[in-house]
Amino acid sequence: MADRTVADRRELERALRAEIRGGVDFSTGARALTTMDASNYRRVPDGVVAPYDAADVAAALAVCRAHGVPVVPRGAGTSIAGQATGTGVVLDFTRHMRSVVSVDPEARTAVVQPGAVLDRLRDEAGRYGLTFGPDPSTHSRCTLGGMIGNNACGSHSVAWGTTADNVHELSVVTYGGEALRLGKGWGPPGAVPYGSVPPGSVSYGSVPPGSIPPGAGTGRDGARPGAALPWPSEGAPGPAAAPPGLRELVADHLALLRTGFPGGMPRRISGYALDALLPENGTDVARAFCGSEGTLAVLTEATVRLVESPPARALALLGYADESEAAEAAAGLLPYRPLTVEGMADDLVPDAAGRGLPRGGAWLFVETGGRTAAEAWARAEEIVRGADALDGAVVTDPARRRALWRVREDAAGTATRMPDGGGTPSGRAGGTPTRTEGSGGEAWPGWEDCAVPPARLGAYLRDFRALLAQHGLRGTPYGHFGDGCIHVRIDFDLLSGQGVRRFRAFSEDVAALVVAHGGSLSGEHGDGLARAELLPRMYGDELVALFARFKDLWDPAGGLNPGVLARPARLDENLRFTVLPRQPVDVAFGYPQDGGDFTAAVRRCVGVAKCRVDGPSPGPEVMCPSYRATGEERHSTRGRARLLHEMLAGEVVTGGWHAPEVHEALDLCLSCKGCRSDCPVGVDMATYKAEFLHHHYAGRRRPAAHYAMGWLPRWLRAAAPFAGPLNAAARVVPLASLAKRLGGIAPERRIPWLATPTFTSWWRRRDADPGSPLVLWPDTFTEYLSPSVGRAAVRVLESAGLGVSLPPGRVCCGLTYVSTGQLDRARAVMRRTLDVMGPVLERGSPVVVLEPSCAAALRTDLPELLPDDPRAHRLAGSVTTFAAALEEHAPDWRPPRLDRPAAGQTHCHQHAVLGDAAERRLRERAGLTGELSGGCCGLAGNFGFERGHYEVSVACAEDRLLPSVRAAAPGTVLLADGFSCRTQLDQLAGRRGRHLAEVLAEALPETLAVGPADGREDGPAEGR
Repeated sequence: MADRTVADRRELERALRAEIRGGVDFSTGARALTTMDASNYRRVPDGVVAPYDAADVAAALAVCRAHGVPVVPRGAGTSIAGQATGTGVVLDFTRHMRSVVSVDPEARTAVVQPGAVLDRLRDEAGRYGLTFGPDPSTHSRCTLGGMIGNNACGSHSVAWGTTADNVHELSVVTYGGEALRLGKGWGPPGAVPYGSVPPGSVSYGSVPPGSIPPGAGTGRDGARPGAALPWPSEGAPGPAAAPPGLRELVADHLALLRTGFPGGMPRRISGYALDALLPENGTDVARAFCGSEGTLAVLTEATVRLVESPPARALALLGYADESEAAEAAAGLLPYRPLTVEGMADDLVPDAAGRGLPRGGAWLFVETGGRTAAEAWARAEEIVRGADALDGAVVTDPARRRALWRVREDAAGTATRMPDGGGTPSGRAGGTPTRTEGSGGEAWPGWEDCAVPPARLGAYLRDFRALLAQHGLRGTPYGHFGDGCIHVRIDFDLLSGQGVRRFRAFSEDVAALVVAHGGSLSGEHGDGLARAELLPRMYGDELVALFARFKDLWDPAGGLNPGVLARPARLDENLRFTVLPRQPVDVAFGYPQDGGDFTAAVRRCVGVAKCRVDGPSPGPEVMCPSYRATGEERHSTRGRARLLHEMLAGEVVTGGWHAPEVHEALDLCLSCKGCRSDCPVGVDMATYKAEFLHHHYAGRRRPAAHYAMGWLPRWLRAAAPFAGPLNAAARVVPLASLAKRLGGIAPERRIPWLATPTFTSWWRRRDADPGSPLVLWPDTFTEYLSPSVGRAAVRVLESAGLGVSLPPGRVCCGLTYVSTGQLDRARAVMRRTLDVMGPVLERGSPVVVLEPSCAAALRTDLPELLPDDPRAHRLAGSVTTFAAALEEHAPDWRPPRLDRPAAGQTHCHQHAVLGDAAERRLRERAGLTGELSGGCCGLAGNFGFERGHYEVSVACAEDRLLPSVRAAAPGTVLLADGFSCRTQLDQLAGRRGRHLAEVLAEALPETLAVGPADGREDGPAEGR
């Protein structure tokens, strides 16, 4: 299968388009998006096929077989060993074949397609009190096909086992075109080509209407589609099947299969599970297929087992002196029959006390279940009493348990930043990072998930730490202590030749260490490109040779995922970093968390794909609204980071800063900054987008919206004296349509009402002390569009006994210029602002900013665009929010009691940059109950007003904000601190949201007039 030319790819694409009902995409963007998974590896495919059904899978394989092109099945692309990368054609099952076909609560089975997301299955099964036991930390986006391919496990494997333990039957198609139904037993000899399979020999419940092969009826014995089929007896007629020669292969090597696999290993994932084919193990062909990493056949449907989900749960937290003590204690907790025994140390959780963890340097998270809360609590208490720990506690509150589990689930990302290489392990806290040659605090998954017998874990961890030190490396172990499985990210230097050689030497040494402890090279994520080369160290040459023969029986042409498991590529080949530029890229932002290196900033994305959450997102998370609206990888944070990576590499994406593929993907980024806080590694796509636009349009004409809305402060200042006539003109439909067309504004939008008077005009009529210690920032939106917010804030702050002043001149944070990538102009505006703010900075006055997006710009964009100006850092450090100012400077002030429910949305920039703890406490003190929704309103400054963005803007609002508002009871206070959020609510829901300052001001005694009597801005944004 030689390298293909452009002409070869075009011919392959034409052939596939002629046969495939689903999607066929050989574009540069599609190829770039699938070069990587969540590993250190990169392989460039020819194109991507999104099969519509099982018939499409068979057709795609036939075309690829005819052209001699390899095929790689892919789910969410979260594999950590590189097996979801490949040359040839990538089969993307997340677009169409993603259904939970059926759930049978009586049989406790479910039928799923390979692209079904685990959480969707858990939601469906949860209706019956059931769940699918394996639950990797990527459960919100990983697919069942990927889980079967990797034999995924998750934190509950001590109770419910691996994916292989929970698979009933599988429908697959081989590269040679044979459709097989895999279960227990060999089934009838041979197989038949896809399309001529007799009715009943495959499950037809998996495919959409109209895609069932002609003549297919209900299942065998009249079973309804998707129903569980009975186990066949070995050799008896039935649905189970296997490739020809497999029975003989096993019969000829019984002794080797019985002695060649290590015992006492609940997490032996490495290699092929040939021992599952032994008679004493049930001759389970489906189980042997699990963990084959897309190298044997392509899964088209699976029947999986479900388990009862305890209705009540509790979490026992146990503190130990160090991780070795915690590891040695873990096996002793298994007799209590917990649901989980997870472990981590303080190098992953530096703020343990702040998170409510008990005393210690390492902790075990031990979950228990019960039919009642009291039963679950009692089991957790029994574990705390029986454990020999330094300290212990039981957590039953669901919200706190979710917060604690989030620490564990995000570890695959947070562990990629070493504590002294970017502030905190997440790389999001302040300070200039200390960079070491080639790493700069970065850590990678190169040795991610080995496993040893649980009783050996403590000793293994001590030896493992010693081996790290011997090689001059650092890592942060954590993981499934109850199963002896350890995850770790290590600060390999994968940029230099010397570093890559050290990576190989360490991998070889640690493989020997794992084998010496009786372990498995992989305990969860598979071997992929990272460990398959080392399998002879674990299994010996004879058994590994048998693996190759096993592969050949299924795939004699070698067309499925070559280089993985059998005949593997070298572990130091195909590294994704080798294509990146070695010299720094000239950029505008300072990237302080990445040593000023834009390439290092892009490298932050390790591909764990938390931005690809599928379905409802609980809690306050924002990331990633455009992916949630479109479901397309290119519109996720990960997808955009991948495209930027390929842009820097210049191999697939060749246009540099002018690359249309990158521009198209970034166009739907709302610059919500949600990824800055929600991404486990702190990818900041809003900044990357601004950087890209800055270079993309350098010396070129920009879109009209960049001039209309990027220069918004200038236009509003010029328009203020003519607000009345302009408001009237905006209500004349032809004039408004012309203005929107010239300004690049979506025709569906209404032009907001200009306020009269402006906030500073109102302020100048007051007898105010210009030297008051608290400075209120008159941002563009408060000044010209919502001065009632500013007036209300003044009223509340003064009622709290705080003197308020304004800056001594005109100021602007530069937000609109930043969001449209006009960074030279943004810096000019910021420098002028710093000149004006000189006296304020000299006094050290706190600066209260009412608009969250402006406050976030001053906190982050200002010092990152002017990193060498100390005034920028001083102003950023002085910025505070309205609620935080009251809490810090008027701690004894009591807000008026409203005693009403509240709804609305926490501003995305508030969530991502500023935090909302003070706002929550202020609402609580004022008697405002209920939670504000997460997500993004979808307007996001200029985004929702730009032509071509309206549908996505509405979809984002419909994700979280609008449903929460519609569900609010009568009399609920509707809160929205951001002007964009208030405008979106008005224009889409006809509801008026208010800033928290306005709500409190209205409840104060003898409140100053802050409503429409002083200006029309308090009416709907369109000025009715």
